[in-house]
Amino acid sequence: MSPTDNDLRTLAARVAAKVGTAAAAAGPMAAKGVRPAAPAAAGAALPARQATTARPPAKPATIGLRSAKTGDHLMLMPGELYFGGEAQHVKTLLGSCVALTLWQPKKRLGGMCHFLLPARQRAPGAQADGRFGDEAVAELVAQLERHGCRSGEFIAHLYGGADTMADEVGIKLNIGERNIERGWALIEQYGFTLDGVDVGDNVPRTVSLDFASGTVECRRGSPH
Repeated sequence: MSPTDNDLRTLAARVAAKVGTAAAAAGPMAAKGVRPAAPAAAGAALPARQATTARPPAKPATIGLRSAKTGDHLMLMPGELYFGGEAQHVKTLLGSCVALTLWQPKKRLGGMCHFLLPARQRAPGAQADGRFGDEAVAELVAQLERHGCRSGEFIAHLYGGADTMADEVGIKLNIGERNIERGWALIEQYGFTLDGVDVGDNVPRTVSLDFASGTVECRRGSPH
C-alpha cells in the first residue's frame, strides 16, 4: 500500500522525535536565541515604513538542499542533503531513514543525503524533494557534475533503515527495508564505489562525514 501525504507527514514527525530532532521544529528566532525587540516607549516617534521592492529568494533546485560557508558544521534533518567542499563536518541522526554519503578523495568533495522514503509518483513539473531517495541522490549527482566530477569517482557509504517504525502510522510500510533496497539500487545505478555499510536491525544511528579527512563514522544507539 502506497503512503499518502498524511502518512509522510506523520512519519517525518515520528522520525524526528525518535532521533531527538524535534527541536528543529522551533522557529529560527528560538533556535538562535534571538529575543524580540522591546516595544517603543510611549510617545516615541516610530520610523517611517519604507516601500520595498525586494524579491523573495529563489527556490533551491531541490527541497532540503543545504548550503554551507567555509568551516561550517552541518546537522542534516530528515529530508535534507548537502554537497560541496565548504563544510568542515556534516552529521545526521537516523531511524528508519537512510543516509548515503559520498566522497571524492582527490578533489576533497563530498556530500550526504538523509531520505525518509524511497520514491514517489512525482507530478509533472513538481519540485524535487530530498525526502525521497531517488530525488535526493539525483540532486547529489547533479551537484557533483556541476563541480566537474563523475559519479564513478566517488566512494559511497550507506547507513540506516532500522526497523523502528513498525505499524506506527496505522499501516505496514516497511519503511526501513524499502529505503535500504532503494539505497542499494541507487549506488548501483550511479556507479558509486561502496566502501562502508551498516543497515537494518532495530537501532538508531549517528552518521558523520569529516571533510578534512573524508572519514565517515557511524555510531549505533540503543535498540528500540
